[in-house]
Amino acid sequence: MQKKKILYFVEAFGGGVFTYLCNLSNQLCNDFEIYIAYGIRTQTPKNFEKYFDKRIHLIRVNNYQREISFSKDLAALKEMKAIVNRVDPDLIHLNSSKAGILGRLLLKNSKIPVFYTPHGYSFLMTNASSKKRWFYKTLERLFAFKNVKTIACSKSEFNISKKITSNSTYVDNGINLQDFSSLVDIENKKMEEKSKKIKIATLGRVSFQKNPKLFNKIAHAFPELEFIWIGDGELRPELLAKNIKVTGWINKSKALNILNDADIFLLTSLWEGLPMALLEAMYLEKICLVSNVVGNKDVIKNGYNGYLCNNASDFIKIIKKIYMRDDDKRSNKIKENAKKDILCHYNSTTMVEGYKKIYLKALNN
Repeated sequence: MQKKKILYFVEAFGGGVFTYLCNLSNQLCNDFEIYIAYGIRTQTPKNFEKYFDKRIHLIRVNNYQREISFSKDLAALKEMKAIVNRVDPDLIHLNSSKAGILGRLLLKNSKIPVFYTPHGYSFLMTNASSKKRWFYKTLERLFAFKNVKTIACSKSEFNISKKITSNSTYVDNGINLQDFSSLVDIENKKMEEKSKKIKIATLGRVSFQKNPKLFNKIAHAFPELEFIWIGDGELRPELLAKNIKVTGWINKSKALNILNDADIFLLTSLWEGLPMALLEAMYLEKICLVSNVVGNKDVIKNGYNGYLCNNASDFIKIIKKIYMRDDDKRSNKIKENAKKDILCHYNSTTMVEGYKKIYLKALNN
């Protein structure tokens, strides 16, 4: 029996969206023929092909770019149309805002099942002006065509999507536990933890969304501790504290090994979809301190599997407690609870089953 074809469009081919597509497509390709039409970003891994199953077809969209450009977007739209005609898919899934807008414009009258996952709506960007955010939100409403179903990547994103369209559901992001098989032995590491200086790490692009200014402020408060930013980005110059090390873009295995060597995971984001890096830190039993925003607060239950922080003072106060080892017993329980949540729910097996159920329902209608 011939496999049904799924075509994914993604402009934001890097960071958490890249990890999400790897996890999803690699586990679905036993049941479906998978095509991914992608754009290149600075954070796209240089050897990204090796992360995907060899059965997956990768097609570059040359004119994808993050910024709005009438000429480039029109050219990208033509590329997308040509790809749809060539692949002749049974189902199409659009990922991120740019691919979502262009794809919905192209497929607004399509009889093929079409899905859209925002991975953090553009109108949530706090660095954009109120006019620009209104424009992005208006675009989402205008392009919320009845034949396109939104699949949010977290409960909070789902709640926001319901204000845009009634044709919406959600599947929580999940990480692939196989990615951790090559890590330095976690149990041996635990034996060493009490004898070494506390390390605090984050993972992701050094961008406005991730709030490097706040990360820098927290690092300044603890000059005796080591802070590590795993990644790179345009706002790297804002990480001025002498105790911050920025790794630059490195491969997945190396990034996870550095994260595994840390004690605390810090996520100072201004907004999120549902961050893969947070899920990875939870599985590695890091004490997770995150900003109290959409995405983060879906996963972290304050004081149970990590900490939600509203400002710099909250982050600093909790780090002091951990640093002074005021309650090691509680910290150990928090780490255990975090890992348990990943094993029970926020893993790629559970995520893939959720998508598979939605896809099959659409294909069988």
